[in-house]
Amino acid sequence: MKRRYSEEQIIKILEEARTGIKGEELCRRHGISKGTLYLWKTKYGTMNVSEAQRLKALESENTKLKRIVAEQALDIVALKDVVTRKW
Repeated sequence: MKRRYSEEQIIKILEEARTGIKGEELCRRHGISKGTLYLWKTKYGTMNVSEAQRLKALESENTKLKRIVAEQALDIVALKDVVTRKW
């Protein structure tokens, strides 16, 4: 069963890991795999909650901007096709 963790929960779990609790114990206590724990460590590292929320906001903004660029590229291709046709 998949469970979604918020940034606050992830940061708290990583803080527990920094206090010296073994990774296996943390994984068992919170119901996550070792891979998930190490993934969170690489992504969030020593961030605090506000930094993690800022990261998520930047990622969503980046996604929106990429979508806009892709749509504009499609529009440019369509307009070039219209202009290059011989009537």
